[in-house]
Amino acid sequence: MTININTGESQNISKPHFYDGNNYSQSKAKMTIFIQSLDYNLWDLIVDGPNLPSVTLKNGDVIPKPRNTYDDNDRRRVQINAKAKHIIICAINSNDFNKISSCIFAKETWDRLEVTYEGTNQVK
Repeated sequence: MTININTGESQNISKPHFYDGNNYSQSKAKMTIFIQSLDYNLWDLIVDGPNLPSVTLKNGDVIPKPRNTYDDNDRRRVQINAKAKHIIICAINSNDFNKISSCIFAKETWDRLEVTYEGTNQVK
């Protein structure tokens, strides 16, 4: 069951805040709360990075696990990354989409937007 509650500024709680290119810090705070309210595991994934399926070879190298060998837990881990990335993509304009479209992971997507609008620690 989806609950749509109009909150004023053409926002409702079933859609992420749309970032129009202005006031990034406010939009970031709204997106953070929105994602956390949906599923805190999504937020953990964005902050901590992906935990995607991998296998360790005999020589110690870790490589991505082939998709045809995924079990249900592997698919869940891949799905949560896709869901987090989708929420971020739905909340940005086409200019910003072009900046992050090559990102594979939700964390990478979020971090690239942060660097674009806030700079790096070296710049601050």
